Amino acid sequence: MENPLRNYPWGSRTLIAGLLGREPGAEPEAEMWIGAHPSAPSRVVSGVPGETPGLDELISANAEALLGSEVAGDGRSLPFLLKLLAAEKPLSIQVHPDAAQAAEGFAAENAAGIALDAPHRNYRDAAHKPEMIYALTDFAALSGFREPEQIARHFSLLLPLLSGVAADACAGIIELLGGEDALRNTFGRLLCGAPELTKLTARVLHAVRTEESLRTHPALAELPSLNAHYPNDPGILVSLMLNLVQLAPGQAIYLAAGNVHAYLRGLGVEVMANSDNVLRGGLTAKHIDLPELLRITVFEPQDVPLLHPRTTDFGQQVFAPPFDEFQLQHIELPAAEDAADMADADVPIAANGPVLMICVDGQLVVDTPRGDQVLHRGESLFIGAAEAPAMARRSVGSGARAFAVTVQAVR
Repeated sequence: MENPLRNYPWGSRTLIAGLLGREPGAEPEAEMWIGAHPSAPSRVVSGVPGETPGLDELISANAEALLGSEVAGDGRSLPFLLKLLAAEKPLSIQVHPDAAQAAEGFAAENAAGIALDAPHRNYRDAAHKPEMIYALTDFAALSGFREPEQIARHFSLLLPLLSGVAADACAGIIELLGGEDALRNTFGRLLCGAPELTKLTARVLHAVRTEESLRTHPALAELPSLNAHYPNDPGILVSLMLNLVQLAPGQAIYLAAGNVHAYLRGLGVEVMANSDNVLRGGLTAKHIDLPELLRITVFEPQDVPLLHPRTTDFGQQVFAPPFDEFQLQHIELPAAEDAADMADADVPIAANGPVLMICVDGQLVVDTPRGDQVLHRGESLFIGAAEAPAMARRSVGSGARAFAVTVQAVR
């Protein structure tokens, strides 16, 4: 398949290009979309010159065979989207709606006549967007609220170094954190845009830059970097409410509806439900709808939502978040110099319906009852439900690393 690149300003010129073994582009490459989302579908290379139909068109025309009866029964579209994500700068602090909220919001904005590409539009489709990210490099993110008491301790560290309006604003935040509905009220207060909070942000940044104990504090160390990219943005102080996540390569987290989060930097494999619905809450120049954001956010403390893999009886390494729409399989095939050893490391490709797959290193052979396909580094393919079972096989002289996405098995 040919997969579209999204050139958002927070992306990297080198990370995706380096992973796939090609020259960097002229613009930052933030995301490669692999899938059938109507706004940026993959194009299927048919072998006929000039014919590269969209994957969304092919699926819509032949949903039963390509998706399988169970998946097609929920709609004539692929339920998941696979991405390569490269963040050189922080993404916006954001929240995704649940399924009911997305359907309601999409219908309401359609009824109001808001164009799908309008900058102030919240809901661009009627689907929810649970997601996960698998780190290919060291990866930093914010995810989920800390306990109010812990957040209050962070602001209390800063209070003695403040004075005047900034000190009063900080004391007010600490008071909110000790009251009822602390997370909702504090979150809303920090995003309200009050002038005293802009002054508080500036004073906090000065304190962190000048006090070594604050500069190295785990909860505060990211503040200067966030300000460098988004000067005086309200999301800088919001970040103190959230867990700082440091993923090593091979680790993953999942993000459910209502979870406040932001990716800060790194390269990863991202999987999500086939949606583009985002409500933002800071670290952005884009539209923030504070009332709607407060309505869909889940204001509960939570631990870092690490997602641990399981190894199946067939040797498959699978990351299965608590969502029906997708699971991610990590495939590693060691190199084999002797053809007699080729079958030793074959791995079945988990396929509970349709599959999206990308090779990020080396090359492998994808074998199905309908034929074989060599998949080289940087190449991707779609395996229809009717092609199962599929097997990842070694190619002589080359190991391989690949990722495959399918829906969750029926529970």
